[in-house]
Amino acid sequence: MERDDVYEYSLDYHTTEEQGKVQRKKIWLVFWILLAVTIFEVGMGLKFSRVPEMKMFLLITFIILTIFKAYFIVISYMHLGDERKSFRYTVLIPAIMFILYLIFICITEASYVFSVLKSWS
Repeated sequence: MERDDVYEYSLDYHTTEEQGKVQRKKIWLVFWILLAVTIFEVGMGLKFSRVPEMKMFLLITFIILTIFKAYFIVISYMHLGDERKSFRYTVLIPAIMFILYLIFICITEASYVFSVLKSWS
């Protein structure tokens, strides 16, 4: 028995070969950009992780690049880039504010723990 209340929308979506090529090219471009950023992060981590003067620079760089990669993934692979600008901002601004708040809390708590541990010694 076939249900009449279920409709398969994916069966109605047809693209031409040219549109498919454009979409695949976009997916591969996003992949290569994210791969390049990841290789850059790993390279920086391997090269500068043992240099004490570079620890804070590495931390800030990793945070910025991770936020960039997360934004790029959401825009490209989760198709948020195809939505209206107001909807994009409605989704992204609270998420970015929450990430910045978490970073602030982590840094504040870490400095407090460091000062407590320093006072014990």
